[in-house]
Amino acid sequence: MTRYLISFDDGAMDHIPDEDFPDVGKAAHAVVQEAVNAGVWVFGGGLQRQRASVVATDGTVTDGPHPETKEVIGGFVVVDVASREEALAWAAKVAAACRCAQEVRHIMDDPETDAMVRQADRR
Repeated sequence: MTRYLISFDDGAMDHIPDEDFPDVGKAAHAVVQEAVNAGVWVFGGGLQRQRASVVATDGTVTDGPHPETKEVIGGFVVVDVASREEALAWAAKVAAACRCAQEVRHIMDDPETDAMVRQADRR
């Protein structure tokens, strides 16, 4: 299995009237439940608008995204699926539920980190 990040930009849902958000939430939760039931759900959620902090290599903290950043992530889902095609199919379900386009990106495999997690799980 391979993990994929399915995400949308902050502001991508701004076209949705406030009164429609309960329906959007219900539809999104239905997709989450479907992904959980299918065994592909890893993690996901919405992100608080423009509350990012950037931590530099020296530990300096700057509130807000990098000044040159035009777009920030508004929400995301991580799925663990057999193929890119399957990830794209889940992204289509998320897009329909959230009423906005989704970006799909392969999360690079890292066997060393996976081994650390397996070791920690054994404790």
